[in-house]
Amino acid sequence: MLHKTRGIVFKTTDYGDNSIITQVFTEKFGLQSYIVNGAKKPRAKISSNMFQPLHLLDMVVYHKNTGNVQRVKEVKNAPVLQTIPYDVIKSSLAIFLNEVLYKAVKQQSADENLFEYVFNAIEWLDHQTDGLANFHLFFLIRLTRYLGFYPDTQLTGVAGFFDLKDGVFRNYKPDGILYLSPPHTQNFAALLQCTFESLAQFKLSNDERRYLIHKVLDYYTLHIEGFGNIRSHEVLEEVLG
Repeated sequence: MLHKTRGIVFKTTDYGDNSIITQVFTEKFGLQSYIVNGAKKPRAKISSNMFQPLHLLDMVVYHKNTGNVQRVKEVKNAPVLQTIPYDVIKSSLAIFLNEVLYKAVKQQSADENLFEYVFNAIEWLDHQTDGLANFHLFFLIRLTRYLGFYPDTQLTGVAGFFDLKDGVFRNYKPDGILYLSPPHTQNFAALLQCTFESLAQFKLSNDERRYLIHKVLDYYTLHIEGFGNIRSHEVLEEVLG
């Protein structure tokens, strides 16, 4: 049966000489794999170039509930990304966030709230001209709300520590090493209060940004089974200085 759905490209791999298999997070069906025959041919009706990381799609697809790999009838980039593929900072952000999303989002069923958040955030990044240095931190912290482990903010304004394992702010230092301490706790708490509109006014030093992204990735590792290591953040750190 044919269905219309929006999609966000997560990963694309070659299949045979001229085809690809692409994993797309769809609005209607969650994460799905699609085979696109002949996508690498010079005059392909559906070109492999349409399936770059985090590209946004309008799709007409064949969908079977029992199928592991689905098929695409029609697809177009909508909206077409204007700056992310050509701006080194934005493209580095996209590669990093794409790697995290690919490891964090597994469900093969609709999650419209999660889809809307990611789709709108990519659109925002594509149009934004400033306030980009901390976008990845802001995006990942807000993403936890949709993944089920958003921090408990009850003691945000008074606590000196954030317990990464339990996801709560505390007045005392937790056991072990899986926590944030001052001033990192306060910077993390301030990010929780940010909005897309206020992000450009939020400032962090390069060292603090590097420290926090490592801790946020630790937070993801603790709360997502099999999350593993993220490698692209090292390239992003170099780009951001």
